[in-house]
Amino acid sequence: MLLDDAALEQSAVVANCAMNRERRLDGYARELGIDITELAGDRWLDLCCGTGRALADAAAVLPETEIVGVDLVDHFVPGTNALRLITASVTTWQPDRPSDLITCVHGLHYVGDKLGLLTRAASWLTEDGQLVANFDAGSVRLPDGTPAGRRLTTALRHAGFTYDSRRRRISIRGHRTIDLPYLYLGADDQAGPNYTGQPAVHSFYDPMG
Repeated sequence: MLLDDAALEQSAVVANCAMNRERRLDGYARELGIDITELAGDRWLDLCCGTGRALADAAAVLPETEIVGVDLVDHFVPGTNALRLITASVTTWQPDRPSDLITCVHGLHYVGDKLGLLTRAASWLTEDGQLVANFDAGSVRLPDGTPAGRRLTTALRHAGFTYDSRRRRISIRGHRTIDLPYLYLGADDQAGPNYTGQPAVHSFYDPMG
């Protein structure tokens, strides 16, 4: 049985605190291949930010940057008054203004409507902002359970995304309004481990057209 977002967020898999929640700032270079200090600009938004430890590291070296982190679980590190750390679901939360950089390190593995979050996040960028996230296209499934495959990655690229299938990273530059031809059906929290070795979530979609 597929779960809706409300039920999924109560799952033990989604609430897993072992998966990269304590990452430090240098982890973004390793996981996303970017230097936060070069790209953060005036505002950096980190989705599924974990404890916020990396954001606290960044605040010490980027005093002029507004840093915002959003996570479903409020296990934030103490002493982060210089940051905006928000406890909320990334599937429903909305920012109050655009960001120069939006990141999501391994968080999409636990989101139900992954494509929905990617398209919404693209609309939260400034005109020359950048979104970078870990994304496993194999976790997007068709109603019969098979991977969405090349048709999905082609649709993403046509929409302006760049997808690195080997490193499982997705990115896009510049504010976009995107409507991907996929209808979200629900998620499976019993998909088992993905390429990270941690249990993850499969997201099911009906391709339209």
